[in-house]
Amino acid sequence: MFKQVQQGFMDYIRDPSQPLPEGIEPRRMKVYRELFFSNISGFVSSAFPVLKSLYNEDDWQVLVQDFFVNHDCQSPIFVEIAAEFLQFLQTEYQVSDKDPVFMLELAHYEWLELAVAVAQEDQNLKDLTQDELNSANLCLNSTARVAQYSFDVQHISVDYQPIEVSPQAQFFCVYRDDSDEVAFLKLTPLSAQVLAYLEQSKQSRFDELCHWLQNLYPSMSAEQLTQGSFSLLAQLAAKGIIKATV
Repeated sequence: MFKQVQQGFMDYIRDPSQPLPEGIEPRRMKVYRELFFSNISGFVSSAFPVLKSLYNEDDWQVLVQDFFVNHDCQSPIFVEIAAEFLQFLQTEYQVSDKDPVFMLELAHYEWLELAVAVAQEDQNLKDLTQDELNSANLCLNSTARVAQYSFDVQHISVDYQPIEVSPQAQFFCVYRDDSDEVAFLKLTPLSAQVLAYLEQSKQSRFDELCHWLQNLYPSMSAEQLTQGSFSLLAQLAAKGIIKATV
């Protein structure tokens, strides 16, 4: 019985067109619903500030209301609500003419910034010096993420809203810098492949990475790939994007 009452309460909170729970006056339910929706709206707006800025207030509230009513949130935690809003946009939401064509990519990019900001440091990783690159087990830092987009999402704002995809794919690494601030690095296709390889393999030795690249780029000499890879990894290590396993 209690579960039925509780479910009726939550159904009405999410959608006031549902039957009013028995024994609770409409004024009180209105207060409850406004409080719940205000919290969700605040979380989503804080997590996706650029996306929000591209809508007028009414349209943004309609979008968040759609999420509030139709998506079954599994967590009250701010970061996880942001992830669920992204999931809602990707799998449940029907895009309309009011939505920018890059909405999904921008939302993913903003969520990625948040995910990196709260990512836990892996205590089994340590900083890399240039002298250790040839001998250490290399891996992507637990506070770094690699992504590919069709739009140059890092530039999108109220004043810049592209309507066509970029001529070439855009590769990024979002990471935390030495000041523990979220930063991003635009990547070349080769550097993106190197980081994606380290991310997928969990860890790799320098010679293993070079062997993999040699198979990927057979037209390049082993010396070219070795020198280029060493220089790239040294730069990434200096930024803390790659680490060594302890």
